[in-house]
Amino acid sequence: MSHRIFQTVGDRRYVGLYSKGDISITPAGLPAAYHTEGEDRYLQIQLKPQFLQKVAAEAIETDISRLELVTEFRVRDPQIEQTLMMLRAELHKGGGWAGQLYVESLANVLAVHLLRQYSTMQPRVALYEGGLGDRHLFQITEYINAHLEEDIKLADLAELVGISQFHFSRLFKQSMKVSPHQYLLQQRVERAKQLLKTTKYSVVEIALQCGFNSHSHLSKQFRQLTGMTPKAYRLYIS
Repeated sequence: MSHRIFQTVGDRRYVGLYSKGDISITPAGLPAAYHTEGEDRYLQIQLKPQFLQKVAAEAIETDISRLELVTEFRVRDPQIEQTLMMLRAELHKGGGWAGQLYVESLANVLAVHLLRQYSTMQPRVALYEGGLGDRHLFQITEYINAHLEEDIKLADLAELVGISQFHFSRLFKQSMKVSPHQYLLQQRVERAKQLLKTTKYSVVEIALQCGFNSHSHLSKQFRQLTGMTPKAYRLYIS
């Protein structure tokens, strides 16, 4: 269903029809207002200017002092739409620490795409191929397994190998065939399997020791990766 919308951004005005999938981009610092006719439902994502500047400094080959987003009242962009839907699903799910790693990865992808396609300069992003080297992969996997119960951030992992968060996510997936957050979940489930097998800790205790924010979060991820619940797995191996 389409809705008539009235938008003002800075000294520009727009009146037209909006429907599902239409995207509006508003640069920070500009006064903006809008109203619609009929029931209005939309997803609003705000990226701090400092975050965009940091991503630009790390991933983009240009003078970031001259880089700013441009106003777009109504565009169609399948990549932005897909990224926003994945962000929305993860934020509504409340995925815990692994979810935070996922959200950070998606935010970096979104920021780079906005800077490449909707900025005043449309800069080039250097894309590296070949994945991470064995030494870097060893550093990353050792760090993850040593800190499974902690709040692991994308910045922590990228800093270990000295590259940007955006490039780290891409190169890690090239090497491991899974994203950083998927690998983290896999390792937490593997740790849970070992604790279920070798200890008498409750599922709640094991969930917290493995970095899950609740026993239900552990159970959901455990079932997805093994096809059974933690309790069923413990009975199966006993």
